[in-house]
Amino acid sequence: MSRTARVERITKETEVLVEIDLDGTGQAEISTGVGFYDHMLNQIARHGGFDLTVRTVGDLEIDAHHTMEDTALALGAAFDQALGDKAGIRRYGSATVPMDEVLVRAAVDLSGRPYVVHDEPVLAPYIGPVYPTSMTRHIWESFGQSARITLHVDVLRAARPGGHPDAHHVVEAQFKAVSRALREATAIDPRNAGIVPSTKGAL
Repeated sequence: MSRTARVERITKETEVLVEIDLDGTGQAEISTGVGFYDHMLNQIARHGGFDLTVRTVGDLEIDAHHTMEDTALALGAAFDQALGDKAGIRRYGSATVPMDEVLVRAAVDLSGRPYVVHDEPVLAPYIGPVYPTSMTRHIWESFGQSARITLHVDVLRAARPGGHPDAHHVVEAQFKAVSRALREATAIDPRNAGIVPSTKGAL
């Protein structure tokens, strides 16, 4: 059974296209107009093992908020759609990912219940010219709501002693950790043999 999805989200602020194959090989074609965000979405594909296409045209003349938010909403909707009835999946996934001095833990439950907990230190306001670091939390909230998942992302360590957090490393480690957790949670568990992993019988 193909676990793919195509989602288009068109508003007066953005036009977003997302295509995903959960059983891909990590291939990605990403274009949002926000360079660092493109880099992060490439992490989702590569480390999640998903084939992912994202094309977003947004009102960057205002700021990056609408572009990043609407892309995250469309990406979450694509995940939800591609998962179908979730029969046979592992459902839970977690990963602890180091990136030099940074250590991040992510845990996910493909529960059908959107709930996001995010904890990170205060970072420099921007990475590159247009990625506001304050948006990282909102990306996870938007993605989690639209994907209908429970997601916890915790930055366990962020700086060398006496140093300041490297915002690039802190955010990138989050995307890598979430990607690995999603890879585990979406994987097919042969022991489930097509059974929805819930005592309710539905997720």
